[in-house]
Amino acid sequence: MKNKLSVVLITKNEESNIERCLKSARFADEIIILDSRSIDRTVNICQNFQCRVYQTEWFGFGLTKKKAVSFAKNNWILSLDADEQITSELREEIDKILQNPEFKAYSIKRISYYLGKKIKYCGWNRDFPVRLFDKNYANFNDKIVHESVVVQGDKGRINQPILHYTYPTIESHLKKMEHYSTLGSQTLLEKNRRSTPLSAFMRGFLKFLKMYFLQLGFLDGIHGFVLCLNSSWGIYLKYLKLWKLNK
Repeated sequence: MKNKLSVVLITKNEESNIERCLKSARFADEIIILDSRSIDRTVNICQNFQCRVYQTEWFGFGLTKKKAVSFAKNNWILSLDADEQITSELREEIDKILQNPEFKAYSIKRISYYLGKKIKYCGWNRDFPVRLFDKNYANFNDKIVHESVVVQGDKGRINQPILHYTYPTIESHLKKMEHYSTLGSQTLLEKNRRSTPLSAFMRGFLKFLKMYFLQLGFLDGIHGFVLCLNSSWGIYLKYLKLWKLNK
């Protein structure tokens, strides 16, 4: 008998993304939404899809996603972000796996779009986050940002993709970097890391060189250049904010 599946999401003001995501997740046995006090139509849209919606304060990405998993009735979890979409090929692969899982967790290929264009390089082509897992053997760590799933034992890999519609505008990318750089600097401070304006600049510059040249971002054209430049700016901001916190 096939294992039942719970799709789990955390949300905050995702009315522009959530409907596309939920339509692709309808095949699941239940959809769990843990919302952090959205003030737009996010919750109403989720209720229209008969999701089980809960409200929470924000604890950081890792802890909030772990809390969302705790509401799931089923052992098998598919964790999604609101700006993601399950392809029909991935849905079929997951259905097949749940008939007789070989592993307790699976990493899934993720194809990301930046400013509406599919990114083939910049390091994004190596994106295989763990998203499908048995919660008895795997769950999210406690990281405030850049969270990941910790797995007990080996994990499988699924090549059928999740589509990730990240940063549809320059403004959305800059806004997210402002938020992430603040969280990242706080995490570094807790680890007793230090920074200076010069080292912050150098880290940002090296990030650009890595993404644009070593990870072939230049092959993504002008979109690749903008992505690499903005990503390097985010690294610079994070370490510059760390310098301020050090003082």
